[in-house]
Amino acid sequence: MEKVRAAQALLRGIVPESRLIASEKLAKLGGASVHLKLESEGPTGSFKVRGAYCAIHMHKMPFGGELPGVITASTGNHGAAVAYAASKLRISARIYLPNNPNPAKRARIAQLGSEIVEVGTYLEETREHAQKFAEQSGWYNVVDGIDPDMLPGPATIACEILEKLLTVDVIFVPVGDSTLIRGLAFAAKQLKPAIRIVGVQAERAPAYAMAFTKGHAISTDTSDTIADGLSVRDAMEDNVKQIAGLVDEFVLVSEEEMLGAIRFLHEEEKVTAEPAGAATTAAFRKTAPSYANQTVVLLVTGSNIPPDLLAHAVNR
Repeated sequence: MEKVRAAQALLRGIVPESRLIASEKLAKLGGASVHLKLESEGPTGSFKVRGAYCAIHMHKMPFGGELPGVITASTGNHGAAVAYAASKLRISARIYLPNNPNPAKRARIAQLGSEIVEVGTYLEETREHAQKFAEQSGWYNVVDGIDPDMLPGPATIACEILEKLLTVDVIFVPVGDSTLIRGLAFAAKQLKPAIRIVGVQAERAPAYAMAFTKGHAISTDTSDTIADGLSVRDAMEDNVKQIAGLVDEFVLVSEEEMLGAIRFLHEEEKVTAEPAGAATTAAFRKTAPSYANQTVVLLVTGSNIPPDLLAHAVNR
């Protein structure tokens, strides 16, 4: 928790505290008190800057405040976060993306001035190219889901929630590379041990949900989902072990359920969410009766949705 509190202090002025708003429409579904934590309104349109900035700032120290450069592989939001952090810290950055990336996320990275390399079909393949360049160049590779220095950043979200809403019983968290849920769940359970953490994944990218059930790391053949932020094929063994001690349950959501949640948030709450950001709303909508008389927080983690996908969701 000392590292989490240090991250809170470091991020002041870099990441404004995100809004926590009540949703009367969602509350009516199952008799719960429901709040949305709008990380989608953060810098780069997602929560990811919290972890990326903390990790890069920490790695500057051994170099006397200088790094030759930073690099990462990402489906988009993490890459934009690394690009944003690098620009704030005045460090060169190269961002590797899988081929045919989310255009909204690619545009954000380009606006931030980082070099972009598109290579690989899946994120795991893209990561191999990024790691090879890191070994050749000596640049710091900020690996989402692996780098422990990223964890205190997203953990600060739990602090913000509990400082504003101590009565919270359950937090729904989308799960991609798992940095978010591991950091947030750790801090939440330190501050309120009885709190329940619900992980949310796409039915078409269920690696961590399956690993949670089986009790060991697994890999899926594909992760073909509209929620590129959840598109992970490999559940890593160390992460699975951490999740086992921090997370209480998982909920899987379909493509249609995420589209429906995007539309709901857009029309009823005036909130723009990408599929991964809407996944927690989708999960709550299908399980709402289970949380009657409880206080629930749903993380809306990103807003970087291509215009055509948003139009498709809204006009369904």
